[in-house]
Amino acid sequence: MRERDGTSLGHLDERKAVLMLHGRSVPVLAGFDLDFKSYSWADALAHAGYDVFMMDLQGSGLSPRPKMDDPRNVNPAQQSLLKPRPPGFTPGPPNYPFQLTNSISDRDDLNAVVDWIIRERGVDEVAFIGWSAAAFTMGPYAVNNPGKVSSLFLLAPIFPPDGTSNAPVPLPQPGFPMFVSTKDGTWNGWGSEVHCEGQREDEMRDQVWDAIMKSDPVGSTWGKVGEGLNRIRNFVRWGWNRTTAAQGGVLGGSVPVLIAYGEYDKQANTSSEDPEFNFSVPALYKAIDGDHKLMVKLDCAGHSVVWEMQHENVHDLSKHWLKHQKVAGKTQGIFTMNTDGDISPAP
Repeated sequence: MRERDGTSLGHLDERKAVLMLHGRSVPVLAGFDLDFKSYSWADALAHAGYDVFMMDLQGSGLSPRPKMDDPRNVNPAQQSLLKPRPPGFTPGPPNYPFQLTNSISDRDDLNAVVDWIIRERGVDEVAFIGWSAAAFTMGPYAVNNPGKVSSLFLLAPIFPPDGTSNAPVPLPQPGFPMFVSTKDGTWNGWGSEVHCEGQREDEMRDQVWDAIMKSDPVGSTWGKVGEGLNRIRNFVRWGWNRTTAAQGGVLGGSVPVLIAYGEYDKQANTSSEDPEFNFSVPALYKAIDGDHKLMVKLDCAGHSVVWEMQHENVHDLSKHWLKHQKVAGKTQGIFTMNTDGDISPAP
């Protein structure tokens, strides 16, 4: 867990805690606290007077990575990327033939951090900010623990409206503990969502990758010399769907929700025949049963908007949300944000 405590700056009348949670493949150091120009979202919130915490789930970033230091536990289909081979490594089946974590363990991790913040910082509740697959953990957690969560800001949330509600049997699920990704693969995948001039700076390719590698002292030594591989935990999830989002009227009720996503985001909006991988941001807005819900579509932005031209506007949007829990003076509605940060009702 990382912290940037801005409460000593005197901008707020009382300590307000914010907890930020990463997505599937990017640790918090690269996603929320990138030490480059104005890209640190956590720093922007701290300068607004918030006590900002960022957590890596087990298997990600600088959190423990059990079963992930053995290169045999890489997805067998990706073991060819382990060149030159780590010492003693021979391609073959994993020696831990299971997925690493699951929805229960992730929510337990989140709960441990929330309880620590409430206890150690003397606050009653915590504001959540989650990016991408963080929605799998923060969404159901907020539904089941509304007294600990003051509000929910979801950026590019992954939401399968018809995803399964029930845990698979058995647990742990068969598989392997981790995937890996290369620098080029990460950059090129992100590039498929770039459609506007100046949407991202070329420098970000090195800046983001260097931050990912700083969060992974083992993966940084694998693969291409001087470049490394990003180790990504393999997890099984359930219990985040239209039923959960509507449960008890919590989301949009006692826990106000703001959803933001890029107009070119192909990861949070998909078209798949498999309900587990058919994702839709608008479906999440529709599924939330409470009235205090807002959705903002960001012009000229993709799934990785935290590293794009719209990043400062996202920072400002989150600061306004944390202070007022409104968008353009409204507590409900669908809006668009242009690259100047201007917000208007969606057509």
